[in-house]
Formats: sequence, C-alpha cells, structure tokens
Amino acid sequence: MAGTRSERRGDRRAEIIQAATEVIAERGYRGATLVAVAERVGLTQQGLMHYFPTKDALLVSVLEARDQWDMASAALHGRSWPLEVVAELVEYNATRPGIVQAFTVLVGDSVTEGHPAQEYFRERYARVREGGAQALRAEYGDRLPGGLTPERAATLLAAVMDGLQVQWLLDPGAVDMSAAFRDFLALLAPPSEPGTAGQPSEPGTAGAPSEPGTAGAP
Repeated sequence: MAGTRSERRGDRRAEIIQAATEVIAERGYRGATLVAVAERVGLTQQGLMHYFPTKDALLVSVLEARDQWDMASAALHGRSWPLEVVAELVEYNATRPGIVQAFTVLVGDSVTEGHPAQEYFRERYARVREGGAQALRAEYGDRLPGGLTPERAATLLAAVMDGLQVQWLLDPGAVDMSAAFRDFLALLAPPSEPGTAGQPSEPGTAGAPSEPGTAGAP
C-alpha cells in the first residue's frame, strides 16, 4: 500500500511540474504563481505546497525535469556525445514547443539580478560548452576550419542552438530549426575533398582528418 501511495505522489508531482512548465512558458517565472499552478492541477495552494513547499523548490524541479527530458543530457555532465545526437535533439525540440518556450523564458529571466535560476544556468552552460568541445574534438580534431579550437566553437554551438529556438518560437513557419542547425554544422566541417563539392557532410559522417590536430589545415 505504501508503494502505491508513493507512486501516486510521484505521478502528482509530475503533473504539477508539467503544469508549472506550462504556466512559466505563458507568464514567465515572475508572473507564474503557485496559485496559478495549483488551479491548473485542481489543488489549493496549500495542497500544492504539500509537494513543493516554495516556488523556488518547484522551479528547481522544473529545471531538473527538463534536463531529464533532454536527449542530450550527457552533455550537461561534461560527457562526450556525438554531434548527430545534438542535431537530433534540435529536431526533437521542434515537437515540444511548451518545454522550449519555458526554457527560453527562464534563460531570459535568469540574467536579472537575484533570479533563483541564475546559478543553475551559469553552471549548465559551462557543462554544455565542455560537452560540446568534446563532441567537436571527437568529430573534427583539434582544429576546425578557420583555425577555431573546439572550445571556441562550442560557445558558438550553444549560442546557435538557443538562438534558433528564439527565432523558431517567434516565427515557426519561417524557421526550420533542424535544417538551420545542420547548416551550421556543415560550416564547421572540413572542406570537401575534390569531386565532392556541393555535397555537405552530415554530422557523424564528416571526413575526419587523418591525424588529430590537422582539421581545416590548408
């Protein structure tokens, strides 16, 4: 019986987190209230606080859930992951606009002084840059076209992913996130060999340099 209660509590928490994600996407973190979230799941504010005693505690759970849903969660822990997985994540994000919107709203809000998610996003971007550098090095070696190091390119990788999300949220009919992100990866790939011009490589299949450290070398 205890196990059943535990499962029900877990299901209820998940329902609340989903509702909070939706409310944040609609109103931003500062505009989202515990009352609004509680009403969406048919609880009183006191009832909701039985699961999440504070708004900050609920925010942390929303962010943690978002990372669990993320197919590229390995990147958030600084582990190596193939660029093809990142490209697939961008494509997957196009199927869950509510999650993407909530994330984008929270990122924007977090730059304001005293925002409770500021440290979370600071640490998250540091881990994403680390994981991105590992992925780029595994794919292209120590140097990318233009002489970029994987570390420098990883900052651009994160910026392109998040920037595409903003453009897509504003005008989804005009912006194809998946195609645009693959276009960006094609810019990072080594130049095509003679006879293959006009045939951009897909992530994960780009011709790697014969020796590490020579990617993009003339």
